[in-house]
Amino acid sequence: MTEVGNRHPHGTPCWVSLLARGVEATQEFYGRLFGWEFHPGPSSLGTYVRASLNGKNVAGIGELPRDRPLPIAWTTYFAADDADKTAELVRGCGGTVGVGPLDADDAGRLAIALDPLGAVFGIWQAVHHRGIETSGEPGSPVWNELVTRETSMVATFYSLVFGFETQHVVSTDFDYLTLQLDGRPVGGIHGVGRGLPRDRGAHWMAYFEVADTDAAARQVVQLGGSVLRAPRDSAYGRVATVTDPEGAVFTVIRTEPLPA
Repeated sequence: MTEVGNRHPHGTPCWVSLLARGVEATQEFYGRLFGWEFHPGPSSLGTYVRASLNGKNVAGIGELPRDRPLPIAWTTYFAADDADKTAELVRGCGGTVGVGPLDADDAGRLAIALDPLGAVFGIWQAVHHRGIETSGEPGSPVWNELVTRETSMVATFYSLVFGFETQHVVSTDFDYLTLQLDGRPVGGIHGVGRGLPRDRGAHWMAYFEVADTDAAARQVVQLGGSVLRAPRDSAYGRVATVTDPEGAVFTVIRTEPLPA
């Protein structure tokens, strides 16, 4: 297979994918919320569709296998130059590989893994499918953040596996750091201690850009979802944490432009 050109650098969050019980109903929800259009994904993944904005891929939605008690949740995928070598690194650094590595037709090669504290993430070696093709416009993924007990140990794991550098937010009561590649922040780790949800454990949170956070939160409810944390201002924009009708948690954000 010929490798795709201009693929995301190793370690970059390059895709977000959701496993749902009802793919058609889930498409309806996200299509109305984000303006996504859908087209078939790799047949080897079963019932699976790719979501796009203006013809550019932004996310995937697949059907949850009925014989697997997996959570309904968004999964963040990280780009890998070699999925098999990265999977071995995951194992060697204290993580677990739950699925794969395996080929997704001619789109690429993937694996699903867990970090040492149990957060699920994906590994993606692109071939004919690069991953996310646009970011910053409403409806597109703009950030990925690991919510976990504490940052130090798990940050070491991700740095060893993907080559991240880390930068801590200096605060006496806020355990947070950014993961960086070539000096550019590509993700975050938020240590919440006892604030970690018991029903979810450690997890990666996908953030999606919206034009109006308050309006998006209202629309989520109108479409059958729920609001877990009401719209609020943050250092990076106005955010709200919500769920789709099946309970998959994600965050919507109206990002603030960086100062000139």
